[in-house]
Amino acid sequence: MKNKGVRMVAKTKTRTKAKTNKSTSPRQRSERAVAPTVSLQHTAPVRPSRASELRHLAWQQLDREIVNPLFERQLIVGKDVMLARILLRKGCVVPLHSHVNEQLSYVLEGAMKFWIDGKEIVLRPGEVLTIPPNMPHRAEALEDTIDLDIFHPPRTDWLNGTDRYLRVK
Repeated sequence: MKNKGVRMVAKTKTRTKAKTNKSTSPRQRSERAVAPTVSLQHTAPVRPSRASELRHLAWQQLDREIVNPLFERQLIVGKDVMLARILLRKGCVVPLHSHVNEQLSYVLEGAMKFWIDGKEIVLRPGEVLTIPPNMPHRAEALEDTIDLDIFHPPRTDWLNGTDRYLRVK
């Protein structure tokens, strides 16, 4: 695995909150009140537009973010979904955590052991683990591993760098 760092540059855009209108649903009102958007340089971030956009990307075009010495990732972010290519060195531990996002983990190379829902599950190439929202889990790379994780909705903690549980030295 190549160690190519990514320099993150946060760009924040805010929009004003719309007036509450009794004829709109709470969901419509919350969609109008948009939180700040954060984009990372050399990542494929979500576009500010509400419409989906066609893009053709290659992993080699995207820099790798070095989260810690054993964990690197590349992100492609769409309107409602995020695809993460994760490179883990043998022995990398992803500490116990949970998130509101639904997650699919697909191992391309290597092997990962997950501790989830009272079970130990080893994921090997070609195998997928579906993780429901808010389910605590942890993982360890049993060998050098390349994993694709899909999140719905996108992980805002990964986009804004508040994923401290991963940033241990």
